[in-house]
Amino acid sequence: MTDFLQLPPYGVPQPQKDRLLADGLAELTRHHRAACPAYDRVLSALGHDRAAERVEDIPFLPVSLFKSHRLASVPDGEIVKILTSSGTTGQAVSRIVLDRETAHRQAQALAIIMGALLGPERLPMVLIDSQSLLRDRASVNARAAGVLGMMPLGRQHFFALDGEMRLDVEGLRGFLEKFRGQRVLLFGFTYIVWKHFAPAMAEAGLRFEDAILVHSGGWKKLAEEAVDNDGFKRAIRERTGIGRIHNFYGMAEQVGSVFVEGEDGLLYPPAFADIVIRNPLTLRPVPVGESGVVQVLSLLPRSYPGHSLLTEDLGRIVHVDGAAPGHCGKGFVIEGRVPRAELRGCSDVAARMEEA
Repeated sequence: MTDFLQLPPYGVPQPQKDRLLADGLAELTRHHRAACPAYDRVLSALGHDRAAERVEDIPFLPVSLFKSHRLASVPDGEIVKILTSSGTTGQAVSRIVLDRETAHRQAQALAIIMGALLGPERLPMVLIDSQSLLRDRASVNARAAGVLGMMPLGRQHFFALDGEMRLDVEGLRGFLEKFRGQRVLLFGFTYIVWKHFAPAMAEAGLRFEDAILVHSGGWKKLAEEAVDNDGFKRAIRERTGIGRIHNFYGMAEQVGSVFVEGEDGLLYPPAFADIVIRNPLTLRPVPVGESGVVQVLSLLPRSYPGHSLLTEDLGRIVHVDGAAPGHCGKGFVIEGRVPRAELRGCSDVAARMEEA
């Protein structure tokens, strides 16, 4: 199989990518069926007994199953980390088991994706969070995993917030003075940037001269405040002076396979990942331009069967191999969450998991 991490992350045309992914995802399906008996029983019960020849035929699991079931394709002795998803109080969280190989592949993949955006040089870095988030490295939540995953991309790290999510004004002032005239990288979760960082920056009168902000997550809370992506960017630029702002879409269940916003405002899968948009009632793939439920696919997960997942998000593919400079593949947008009504087929999968 092609070494997918050696491919240009956004330089593979979709027809070629479809062939590479179909082979790789089919191999991963065979691997997980052999290594995870529960996964094998679910696919057998749902009639997935033939090898898939197309990406859209790769069987998928509802992402919510990881909140109720522990799925592993490696022995317990090989698990080096357990990653948990974010969740509000009282909600169940996903538990994702990682072995050294999968964790290494995830780190490599994230470095490749962000390298295409940031360039080869490690920049002075502001982490828009509290350092107290990173106390337990063996079992981390999605927020901590995001911070840990991004940290190797920068240097001279500065945590901008204290344990009470208050801006360290004097510390940040010193950071800005130290790196005056240099390009700076910032990373944070969208709602934290909006709620705790940008207003405090404006109040303190601090501004960045040359900076790039990478952010993700928390859009549901911003939607409740009627803040969209364009409005977010305008407000952040006005309050902080940050010139370049890039959102990305990702989840704990597929760490490493993040979909970064291009200069045209669309999200793009890297060469080793992709999406399929499915009708929420029939779960059949829909045409380009039509909205539906997002299925995410990735060649990274080998320690758990998370290579093909049906999310709870709605999205739409805008174009394939379109006009964005340097970006082949599917340009898409996320449009919100699936309504609480249960997706057809998901209850069947859950029932099979109970039997497994």
